[in-house]
Amino acid sequence: MLREDIRIELPITGMTCASCVRNVERALQKTDGVEEATVNLATERASVSFDPAQVDVNRLVQRVEDAGYGVATGTLELPITGMTCASCVRNVERAIQKQPGVLSVSVNLATEKASVSYLPGAARRADIVKAVEAAGYGVIDVSNTEAAEDVERAARQAEIDRQRRMVLIGAIFTIPLFILSMGRDLYMASFAGSDMAAHIMNGAMNGPNPLLNWLLWSGWPFVFFLLATPVQVIVGRQYVVGAYKAARNGTANMDTLIAMGSMAAYIYSVVVLIAILFGFSDAVGGHVYFETSAVILTLITLGKLLEARAKGHTSEAIKKLMGLAPKTATLLRDGQEVEIAVDDIEVNDLLLVRPGERLPVDGVVAEGQSSVDESMLTGESLPVTKKVGSAVIGATVNKQGRLVVQAQRVGAQTALAQIIRLVEQAQGSKAPIQRIADQVSGIFVPVVLALAALTFVGWLLIGQVGFTAAMVNAVAVLVIACPCALGLATPTAIMVGTGRGAEMGVLFKNSEALENAKRVQVVALDKTGTITRGEPSVTDVIPLNGFEADELLRLAATAERGSEHPLGEAVVRAAQDRGISLDQPQSFEAISGRGIQAVVDGRTVLVGSPRFIREQGIALDTSQSQIDALQMKARTVVPVVVDGALGGLIGIADTVKEGSREAIAALRELGLEVVMITGDNEKTAQSIAAEVGIERTLAEVLPDQKVEAVRQLQSEGKRVAMVGDGINDAPALAQADVGIAIGTGTDIAMEASDVTLVSGDLRGVARAVSLSRATMRTIYQNLFWAFVYNIILIPVAMAGALVPMLAAAAMAFSSVFVVSNSLRLRGKKIEGGSSQPSERVELRPASTGAGS
Repeated sequence: MLREDIRIELPITGMTCASCVRNVERALQKTDGVEEATVNLATERASVSFDPAQVDVNRLVQRVEDAGYGVATGTLELPITGMTCASCVRNVERAIQKQPGVLSVSVNLATEKASVSYLPGAARRADIVKAVEAAGYGVIDVSNTEAAEDVERAARQAEIDRQRRMVLIGAIFTIPLFILSMGRDLYMASFAGSDMAAHIMNGAMNGPNPLLNWLLWSGWPFVFFLLATPVQVIVGRQYVVGAYKAARNGTANMDTLIAMGSMAAYIYSVVVLIAILFGFSDAVGGHVYFETSAVILTLITLGKLLEARAKGHTSEAIKKLMGLAPKTATLLRDGQEVEIAVDDIEVNDLLLVRPGERLPVDGVVAEGQSSVDESMLTGESLPVTKKVGSAVIGATVNKQGRLVVQAQRVGAQTALAQIIRLVEQAQGSKAPIQRIADQVSGIFVPVVLALAALTFVGWLLIGQVGFTAAMVNAVAVLVIACPCALGLATPTAIMVGTGRGAEMGVLFKNSEALENAKRVQVVALDKTGTITRGEPSVTDVIPLNGFEADELLRLAATAERGSEHPLGEAVVRAAQDRGISLDQPQSFEAISGRGIQAVVDGRTVLVGSPRFIREQGIALDTSQSQIDALQMKARTVVPVVVDGALGGLIGIADTVKEGSREAIAALRELGLEVVMITGDNEKTAQSIAAEVGIERTLAEVLPDQKVEAVRQLQSEGKRVAMVGDGINDAPALAQADVGIAIGTGTDIAMEASDVTLVSGDLRGVARAVSLSRATMRTIYQNLFWAFVYNIILIPVAMAGALVPMLAAAAMAFSSVFVVSNSLRLRGKKIEGGSSQPSERVELRPASTGAGS
């Protein structure tokens, strides 16, 4: 039996640095049955592929918690109907427990309620309800259910609120402690060396300066202890617990550094305080460092708070996408309008959409006509006219008329859900450039601990500065080191970059695609459906050898009725437009990329390219001048042969898409070479290329030769991006360094691609490349800062030139700088063609009601 792995997303809480990422990954990967585990610090999510026969979700959650971290979970209360005994309770529990993402379930027969603990995003209320109903019971509909993203958002917000409380508590005690302690030290420093200071310090408290006498009061160290202890116990507890859990798992992380640094200053000060109390302070020194431990903890917690808030902004684009979908819809049932939750919509349901409302799901218009604003998903600013039979996308806005839509794709199958899933997948993946940071972060904390120990021993033995000064310098080394910036440098930029791409209708499959797009040197464009509309139409019918035009078109169109090729469909459409009656061919055979052979009314008909006709041994010399004339006008020439004789020529043209010229100009402005790949002959190819501004073409390329064409470009030592939309483009998209699929094309092409343009606008290619370059530039800046910060400031701290409090401030600022720098991508101008009305599409969240 083949093993079928399941992939699930775990929202992780409590991670602070790249070491935490490695700890969670290691904990999950060591679990039996786990095939792969990838953790992203910026999204705070773990993507786990596992065998459900060996391990369940509860075990995965337990492994994360054992490693010292948490998993955000939601609780659902379901009123159950139809239960009569304890067996019913077990049946309902069993039915719910089988659903993916359900952690635990408890059903109470007396209250007739089921309490379900679940993973947000992995389990849907609608699926759980269906499972209960399939087991033979009912669920009372409750409209105020929490969405999965709301549950996770609440968990993240709770963490931010907790850190805010920690900062507030720390500030209340630390600010007076810092002012009193540092003010006392600074004031004393102004009297350093004076006889008066020495006299007072020897115990004479009745000197001529009452303020100095007050500052030298022997009870101050005890006051400092009382102020610092709440900070150490309440604020510092999270770092000590985190360090303990990391040590228990045989690792170390940022919490280890902060806990050791703050605890060293605090414990040393307590020892000094005890020495003062029992009269042997000369042995350990008389200066306490309570303010150092308190300031370190408060500043770093402030940095964590600012970082958490900034990280929340990095996922703003995905939150806006999630907010596009309406919560409810109007269902037409037996002529009545019924408001239902979107999760309860089923395929083929008829849904009423009034002007100004968002479409709840993907479907087809069953009644009415209107214009629909699809800009929030496709990036196209102009509304699209929809009539009966037109496909519509969920979350788009009905602008004018009343529409009745038949649901076709619901739940996770809608275009919006797939876009969100693709963006989340890209944000959760690791870019190749991140491997450098991962490798460094793997040894970072142990190296810093070793450097701190070296600093302490060096100053103590070689510097001869005494225990206190050596300890202070070692604490500065522990606190200045910042693994957070290393861990956040790449994923935060990837999050903002992919989110920005989604706003512009550019979807990256993963982080590697985003990184590779920056290196592209050549953009190869498939002509049909990419540069042109892909809807060719017959422009010329030239009968030869005694055939009539309509008869020639009838034979060709009848033969092409079995074809799915766009040119064949154009011939059929032209015959139908002329009112010509068509029969079915007696036999049909398609020769991929060349033409077709069919039997019509007992006559053998060949329709295809001039090359195909010549390969059949039929000369075209007598009509070559007419073929050349059509090709000079950018017509695709299709000869029609009947019973071995040339019956005539059909000229077909495919019009250039709006925006293609601007898109190609934008690509060239970016310094990219643009190449057109087409099955057309050289003359037709050159004519279209000249029209859109392309200098190089690869003509007469058959579908199965497109891969070879891409390889040819790659053999020139260039990185190639291939842009296409059809099934026959999929192998070439896979072969290219970056495959870019037009979103209006086939699912197969999009599956094979690295980048998907949601709309059919070719200008998205330039935007994708520009966005990739901007994102990678931001990543380089972040990594430069993260590495240079540590490379410069750790030696400065080792040299004794940095006090621990300043080190804590610098460390707190470091990770905030990285996240803030990534956020600059949100407002950065992305080039992509001047005719695009708006390069940043405003995503407006949906209202909660269907009728709003």
